[in-house]
Amino acid sequence: MRMDKPKTDGPIIAGFSAGGFKVDDGVYRALLITPQRADGWAPPPLAALTADDLAPILALDPPPEFVLIGTGPAMVRPAPKLIRAIEALGFGVEAMDSRAAARAWAVLRGEGRWIAAALYPLD
Repeated sequence: MRMDKPKTDGPIIAGFSAGGFKVDDGVYRALLITPQRADGWAPPPLAALTADDLAPILALDPPPEFVLIGTGPAMVRPAPKLIRAIEALGFGVEAMDSRAAARAWAVLRGEGRWIAAALYPLD
């Protein structure tokens, strides 16, 4: 699938390819992405995910409006402890399946929103 490139600076998720997220010239199986950069990621199992695992995106300056968590091929609720930890740092959290999170990223960045995302693999 290909998504239209929004009119904004920074990395954009352009589609899905070879089981990963197509960003600029790369394909990432799992992804941490901010308006400034996109990095491959080796996430722990979702149930073990902590705020420390998300430190690179939570350190965004200025801070993100909220954090998208793409939970993989299906929507799975992250652990309440993780949500509380992120909210305690002053960030909102939205969880959805990773394809929906990638599409939401493109739309929100197209609107110029300052967000961050952690996307689990699509399979």
